[in-house]
Amino acid sequence: MGLCCSAWEPLGFALIVKSKSLGKREQELRLQSQRADSQHALCFVPLAGHIASGLICHPDNKHLLYPLGCTVVIQDLASKKQTFLQGHTNNVSCVVVSSSGNYVASGQVTFMGFKADIILWDFQKKELLARLSLHKGKIEGLAFSPNDLYLVSLGGRDDGSVVVWDVPRREAVCGSPASARSAGNVTIVQCSACRDEMFVTAGVETIRVWELDLPNRKLRPTECQTGQLRRVITSLKIADDDNYFYVGTSTGDVLKVNTRNKLMTDFGPQKKFSLGVTALLLLKTGDVIVGTGGGTVALCKGSNYKVMKNIQVQGGVTSLTRRGQGHQFFVGTNTCQIYRVNYTAFKEELITTCHKEAVHDIVFPSGTSDLFATCSKDDIRVWHTPENRELLRIVIPNMTCYAIEFMRDGKSIISAWNDGKIRAFMPESGREKYVINNAHSLGVTAIAATNDCKRILSGGGEGQVRLWAIGEKTQKLEVVLKEHISAVSCIKIKKNDKECVTASLDGTCIIWDIGRFTRKQMILANTLFKCVCYHPGEYQLITSGTDRRIGYWEVYDGSAIRDLEGSLSGSINGMDITSDGAHFVTGGDDHLVKMWDYNEGTVTHIGAGHSGNITRLKICPGKKYIVSVSADGAILLWKYPAVPNTGTGAAAS
Repeated sequence: MGLCCSAWEPLGFALIVKSKSLGKREQELRLQSQRADSQHALCFVPLAGHIASGLICHPDNKHLLYPLGCTVVIQDLASKKQTFLQGHTNNVSCVVVSSSGNYVASGQVTFMGFKADIILWDFQKKELLARLSLHKGKIEGLAFSPNDLYLVSLGGRDDGSVVVWDVPRREAVCGSPASARSAGNVTIVQCSACRDEMFVTAGVETIRVWELDLPNRKLRPTECQTGQLRRVITSLKIADDDNYFYVGTSTGDVLKVNTRNKLMTDFGPQKKFSLGVTALLLLKTGDVIVGTGGGTVALCKGSNYKVMKNIQVQGGVTSLTRRGQGHQFFVGTNTCQIYRVNYTAFKEELITTCHKEAVHDIVFPSGTSDLFATCSKDDIRVWHTPENRELLRIVIPNMTCYAIEFMRDGKSIISAWNDGKIRAFMPESGREKYVINNAHSLGVTAIAATNDCKRILSGGGEGQVRLWAIGEKTQKLEVVLKEHISAVSCIKIKKNDKECVTASLDGTCIIWDIGRFTRKQMILANTLFKCVCYHPGEYQLITSGTDRRIGYWEVYDGSAIRDLEGSLSGSINGMDITSDGAHFVTGGDDHLVKMWDYNEGTVTHIGAGHSGNITRLKICPGKKYIVSVSADGAILLWKYPAVPNTGTGAAAS
């Protein structure tokens, strides 16, 4: 295949297309790519860790399911092959798998007052079976009845209703307000393990057991009594025999409730868990595994919930899911980590990790495709592509890194941060090498290094471009270039280190002589420039931004050569060009990776797979991969397509 997914990428589908123009043809090709390749992609995707119970082990014990943005990811545990269920128009808010494993249901969020869809999927065929729409705003929770007859859905705070759906008929049976007027918001729903007509809901100071009266098409709730206890319920699990169910609370204790008489029988432990009980898992032995907001996973026994074993994971636990009889289980956290835990040894193993916030930049070291670095809020990470793993994590808490660059000599990673500092780190240990304080007043938004590794160019949120001389132990400001009046979004330096171009959100691209510290040319357009690239011949530039246009420009006099429509919808945020200048790639708010023929100005390949806005993308040295990163935290690694060599000439004016 052409722009196809490799065995490591976080997400992706692709299709070779040979198109001469954008429009209806592009939309058709995108749909074809989703249908044709969504079942065959192999990749690595970050867990959307903020979604409660979002990580699910399929009943076949061979697959994991979890949401990412608008997508539901199905990962084969043995081969790491991943499949993607795409159909939602906004972020997925909940996912559930039926007891038989035949069905998957997912709900989404939408804008206030609009209907939020529930999508019913066929797991084996990976196909959309039905789109169910009644709730407004958000789907808070979903649950299948034990024999796959019914699907129970719970609306969000603005909806406040619970609805029972007939799965075979794909229609609503009945609905009801989820809680009494005197009670708080309901956030959790769980179906009985034995009876199709019973389910439980819980939330703020409310626990209800519901019975479905099918002949009368009514839902009949019974409030559970917890005595003097007033709790906010954050997790819920029903025992396999249906006699009891357990609820975890934000206070940090676990309540056990009798299903028949609706009375609380016991609660504990006496020493409450830190930051609340956020996930529960019941084992066949009757033991309870508790996950907490503080990152503790504890094995509890007896009516007093005595902690027998515990482990600590990074981030608050949001999901616990059992594999098989419980010999192994998986833990999902709000920092997008997935751990595998062996029950007997009770030791955690990190199997998946990724950024939890938007990824702002991606860069390869000079001359190698085996490593690349990405940056986000709180951290910079270095990834190893052959082994599909994270090599290094550099953490700066509560700060956001906007741009990174490997120095050409490989001795440091330089980075631009929102606190106005430029930080340099050792590439192997991650140890801080030096810090330039107060580099820019409104944060450092772009950074680049000269090829001789002696100078750094930085751009700031206030629009200034600053040139720094980097010595062995000193970092000196050489010059401040004040032409831009808004944030600098991108900086590129010529190979001879005598000239550079800066793109800004003020609608200008300026070509600078960095030997004499003067402006050579200014390019003006009715857009917010997001990206700029030199052609390898360095006599032409390509630019793009919020106007969705791709502009070709002469370096010599700044005159326009060509103007292309780069996207049907949304800004183009990232751009990179091949070393021979024959092709370039773009990505942006339309979630598509596009490869272009530089001379012809036509799209040659389209890759569909991101469910968030693409923020940056790079072609690796040697043209083995294209790596794209997005606002939902995903990093996609695409195989570079086999394309005929069309020459390296520049575009004709």
